[in-house]
Amino acid sequence: MTIDTPRIIGLLAGILTTSSLLPQIIRTLKTKSAKDLSLGMFLFFVLGIVCWLVYGIMVKEWPIIAANVITLVMAVILLVCKLKFG
Repeated sequence: MTIDTPRIIGLLAGILTTSSLLPQIIRTLKTKSAKDLSLGMFLFFVLGIVCWLVYGIMVKEWPIIAANVITLVMAVILLVCKLKFG
C-alpha cells in the first residue's frame, strides 16, 4: 500500500484551517457578541475562500473543494453573527 503524502498533507491542512474557525463560532454564539471581529477581514477572508473553492473545482481536487465548502459555511456563520451581534 502506498501513501499519497501530498493528499494527506492537503487533507490535514484543510482539517486544521477549517476547524480553526470553530472556537470563534462557539465563543460568538455563546457570548452573543462579535464586536471584536473585523468585518473587513472576514469579507476578504470569505472572498479568498470563494477563490480557493473555484480553484479546487477548476483543478478537480476534492480535498480543496471539501475544505473550502466547509470553511465558507463557517465563515458565513461568523459573518451573520457579526451583522446580528456586531
